[in-house]
Formats: sequence, C-alpha cells, structure tokens
Amino acid sequence: MSRVRTYAEAIAEATAIAMEIDERVLCFGLGVDDPKRVFGTTAGLLERFGPARVFDMPTSEAGMTGVAIGASLDGARCLMTHQRLDFFLLALDQIVNNAAKWRYMFGGQSTPVRLVVRLILGRGWGQGPTHSQNLQSWFAHIPGLKVVMPASPADAKGLLLSALFDDNPVLYLEHRWLHQMQGDVPEGDYRVPIGKANRVADGDDLTIVTMSSMTLEALHALPCLRKAGLSADVIDLRTVRPLDWETVLGSIRKTGRLLAVDTASPTCSVAAEIVATAASECFDRLKAPPRRLAMPDFPVPTSPALTANFYPRAEHIAAAAASMLGRTIDVEDIVASRTSPHDVPGEWFKGPF
Repeated sequence: MSRVRTYAEAIAEATAIAMEIDERVLCFGLGVDDPKRVFGTTAGLLERFGPARVFDMPTSEAGMTGVAIGASLDGARCLMTHQRLDFFLLALDQIVNNAAKWRYMFGGQSTPVRLVVRLILGRGWGQGPTHSQNLQSWFAHIPGLKVVMPASPADAKGLLLSALFDDNPVLYLEHRWLHQMQGDVPEGDYRVPIGKANRVADGDDLTIVTMSSMTLEALHALPCLRKAGLSADVIDLRTVRPLDWETVLGSIRKTGRLLAVDTASPTCSVAAEIVATAASECFDRLKAPPRRLAMPDFPVPTSPALTANFYPRAEHIAAAAASMLGRTIDVEDIVASRTSPHDVPGEWFKGPF
C-alpha cells in the first residue's frame, strides 16, 4: 500500500520514532520549536516529547555543538539542527577537533560521540555567496565523520534513523529544495544503511553518479537521453562518507563511461574524488575520459541574471552525457517543462526559512 509523505514529514517521523525507541535521544538547535518548525521537519515533537527533550538553543554554533558533544559523552544521543550549513562553519573546531577525533584519541575506551547534526544546504531565491554553500567535501575529508545526503523522502527517514543509532558523529545534509518533495515512505523503524548507494536507474551507455538534489535532476534528464536511444546507470550516493565504491566502480566497469555530478564547485569536490578513483581503479575499462559536472569555481551570485547560468540542471546533465557518447541532443523539452523560475523549486517555496 502506498504511504506518501513529504521529505520534511519523513524527517519529523524518523525523529519521533527514534525518541520513542530511546529516551536518551534529544532534539535541539536553532528553530526546532519556532512556528514553522524548520520547514516542518520538527513538527509535533515539542508537544509530544516536551521541552526537556525538544528545545531551542541560543545562537552560538560553537557553544551548542560543544553542549551536544558533552551531552553525548554523558550518554545522550543528540540530534542537533542548524537552519543553514553556512552558520555551522562557526562550529568547525568542535566538530573536527573534538567530535570526529574522540574515539581515536581514547582508543575506543571512552563513551562515543553519538551526535547527528542536521545541516540544511541549498541554493536560489537570491541567497547569495554566504547562504548557498555546499560543503560536503569538506566534511567528507575529515576522518571520524560520516556524511549522508538523502535525496528522497524514504531515504530521509531511513538514513536519519540509521544515523541516530550510529555510535559515530554523523552530518546529515538536507537540501531545502527537497523538503516538500513527496514519495513513498515505509512505516515504523525503517533504516537505510549508511555507506550504501542506491542505483535509481539502469542503463548500459554511461554511469551518472550523483547526490542530493542533483539525483532528481539526473532522473529528469533520462527521458531526453532515452529519446536519443541512450541509457544510463544513475547512482545516488546517499552517503558521501563512507562512499560505496563497490556500487560506483561496478557500474563504471559495466558502462565504461562516468559523469560525476555534484551540487558543489568542482575543485576538491566529491565528484573530483570519484573521477580520480575511477581513473586509478577502472582505467582499463574506460571508453572515454571521466567527466565531472558541478557549479563554477566562483562564489554563488545573488542576482537572478547571474544565477540563471550558474547551476547545473537536468539539461546540462543530458547534454554532457550525450557529448561523452559523441552525440548532440535537443534539451528544449526539459527547459520547456519547467513552470517555476530557475532559482525557485516550486510555488510552495516561500523563502529560505
């Protein structure tokens, strides 16, 4: 039976289930009890579990992260919410030098840092260079951290529940454009393994490896490719650390071509890591040079006139994939299918908060 939920509802549901299973789970951070409840992702939690377990924090990113680390060392399982990934940069010392390293510094003999940090990333709506950053490769670079990027409501629930019961610090990166996306979500204690990618489409001509919102763009590009007689494996990473190399490299060996699509800029990106590993591990199976598709290596502009050509979308994925196969295709059908401005995901989107 179909059970449709939004991405935001799936996050709230996963949080409630975890709090029911384990009374040590705490949910706190910026805006968890505000009227909009962080895009609806914390809706109903305060009323259900009370202010001792669901509460707002002062706007001090480093301070609240230190509190979360300390509480987890005292036995709590902490779910900490930041309304923007960009603000979390003020807490990097805590997360990199304390949370990520604790288990290693004490040889696993101390209580682990059971901490999940929800970080909302995204783009558009004129938010500009300090509010549209996608820094997943920064966090994936740090040993001791796990980094997940769900692209569907089911994965939003399943990965959050897995993260909340993992004994390592996990950064949970959610794209604000996905919060109102709908999809089937299993009931109950449903978990998606951390570190396992999802093949969301099967094909033989090339492999498209993607993550987060770009998974939807890749799927949106497929009808255009099929119309030209081309097919693609689409691999949604779901987790960027640990990365599921078995699935990724297995697909590349099958198709012989790789297009790595990222939500960030290309230099030192997750896409760059995938291209490098593909070149070193699958060189003899490659039929064409691997390619990455990402944002330009510049700060994100604010002006709609500039952002119109800044973000890679489905038409760019389709054109890049076709060019790797020596084909030129018409992407006008993709462009014409959109009803919203290029920097707004839909009519439901009323602002960054």
